[in-house]
Amino acid sequence: MEKNTEFVMKIEDMGTAGEGIGKHEGMTFFVKDALIGDVARVRVTKLKKTYGYARLMEILEPSPDRAEPPCAFHRQCGGCQIQALSYEKQLEFKQRKVEGNLRRIGGFSEIPMEPIAGMEYPFHYRNKAQFPIGTDADGHIIAGFYAGRTHRIIPNRDCALGVPQNRQILDIVIGYMERYHVTAYDEMSGQGLVRHVLIRYGFRTGELMVCLIVNGSRLSHEDVLVKELCVLPGMTSISLNSNREKNNVILGKETRLLWGQPYITDYIGDVKYQISPVSFYQVNPVQTEVMYKTALEYADLHGTETVWDLYCGIGTISLFLAQKAKQVYGVEIVAQAIEDARRNAALNGIENAEFFVGKAEEVLPEFYEKEDRAGRKAYADVIVVDPPRKGCDARLLETILAMAPKRVVYVSCDSATLARDLKVLCGGGYRLARVKVVDNFCQTVHTECVVLVVRAVE
Repeated sequence: MEKNTEFVMKIEDMGTAGEGIGKHEGMTFFVKDALIGDVARVRVTKLKKTYGYARLMEILEPSPDRAEPPCAFHRQCGGCQIQALSYEKQLEFKQRKVEGNLRRIGGFSEIPMEPIAGMEYPFHYRNKAQFPIGTDADGHIIAGFYAGRTHRIIPNRDCALGVPQNRQILDIVIGYMERYHVTAYDEMSGQGLVRHVLIRYGFRTGELMVCLIVNGSRLSHEDVLVKELCVLPGMTSISLNSNREKNNVILGKETRLLWGQPYITDYIGDVKYQISPVSFYQVNPVQTEVMYKTALEYADLHGTETVWDLYCGIGTISLFLAQKAKQVYGVEIVAQAIEDARRNAALNGIENAEFFVGKAEEVLPEFYEKEDRAGRKAYADVIVVDPPRKGCDARLLETILAMAPKRVVYVSCDSATLARDLKVLCGGGYRLARVKVVDNFCQTVHTECVVLVVRAVE
């Protein structure tokens, strides 16, 4: 077997990244864009000792689970890994992926999996888009998304996951840039002005936000651009973010309001949130409400409980929980997010939520180690964690076990680190009680998961 060898292979499985998996001459091959059931001609691109990677050259017999993707760029773009798979099978894949990680990494044999929560219409669900701006080989300004594992822009102003307003906004911005010879940023040279266009949309309010990220401090003829964007229904906030750093970070530290409000508003359930360009806010509001209602159900609050919400962001889950809890404490490392959380609490008239800036793995242990005048340590009936993909810090897990809340609700966007952390919790006196996968990221391999663990001895 050598690189560039071609052969025919049947795809028998799918990996966690959505790639097809098959065997040829006793060797396992991973094939991007291939699906379970495909019979395909593939070409070897990389060989290891016991496995290899191959490129999909031709589908000879398509899988019965193939669907017709609405986006012509689904194979090139790095955003939708499994758009060619029927949605029913996407949900099965995600459910199986989470359960597999809980078994393999967590060591759980009996897993109380509940039916996955999918979407009725799994397209055009994203309330946020960040379009890189560049130029093509002919010097024309383009906007789109990066090809998988590259920073090469695939021109596409109308993503199948985004809202229709995205294209209208990009048409206006690029038309303005062409007329006034405003340059696009070039990552290799560090030259050029406009780097990204960030767009947010409030699904319930219809409010629109546009933030241009530039390699400088201002644009020429800013007033013209503002005037053209303002004609769009729902336009609420137009701003300019300055990022002069030569890196892959999208947003810089300085944002200047050009027109309107510095934020838009939207709802999750009955809770209203103000969202700025830098706010972390779940991108799928429909499924986020399902996810938060599930977390609230798992928390089983009756108005007497003290709840800690760790990695709380702008207070989205905290304020949801505060509707049913006696007291909620939120912790988040990003100071701006905590300011947003406090403002959102005031916006909703919620007075039983308090927020702290700091690392969850530092703030919670410090509070736990302190004693009040009666000699009592910090207490929690319920702890909710919604960490980044890397999962919870070891010290934080130790503190949770020491505090011994009745219930821990773990919200996760990475089932591998979720399984690792649940193994620690369930090895320290808890048992796995409920697991629900929520498909927040349709057409991709990513998903969210809500898990309840309870003290083994009540």
